[in-house]
Amino acid sequence: MKLIQTRTALMAALAVGALAAAGCTSMAGMDAGAGAQGTVMVGGAPMYPTRNIVENAVNSRDHTTLVAAVTAAGLVPTLSGPGPFTVFAPTNAAFAKLPAGTVESLVQPANKATLTKILTYHVVPGRVSASDLIGQIRAGGGRARLTTVEGGTLTASLRGDSVILTDEMGGVATVTQADVFQSNGVIHVTDTVSMPN
Repeated sequence: MKLIQTRTALMAALAVGALAAAGCTSMAGMDAGAGAQGTVMVGGAPMYPTRNIVENAVNSRDHTTLVAAVTAAGLVPTLSGPGPFTVFAPTNAAFAKLPAGTVESLVQPANKATLTKILTYHVVPGRVSASDLIGQIRAGGGRARLTTVEGGTLTASLRGDSVILTDEMGGVATVTQADVFQSNGVIHVTDTVSMPN
């Protein structure tokens, strides 16, 4: 109940814009559309490149858990700042895959450090578009090692037309929508929460 109240309050307080973007769902589309700045939908909301990550994320109904977690971790000022940042953004369904009670526990003040570690593991410094990421994967012989803001490593690779992220625990996330451009970076939507070591 407290998580729902937190989400509701956060949505009301932060609902100032809509996500920026040009989104794609396959690697072929990612490669072709990486530099595009058109408006697409993420979580039922239009995405506009003039808004920052936080202003935009609050409007995606697929990312309410992520927004609540970012708020609980105190990362709103950082992700509203100039960046640029690349965020691998897990959906609500991705968070729902975690063991029962995990999200509710993580958003408690006593677990702020752990929550911050997990969330910053999903952020890479700079604006890494899909074409940039594909280039890094190809240059790396099929793998790209991405150093996260948390200090850990995510390993990106291609599986068919999809970018796959392997975390330090061996978990695998798939980028389901790429190149959601923001004024301070880019979001790539993922289907799994990545975990640092």
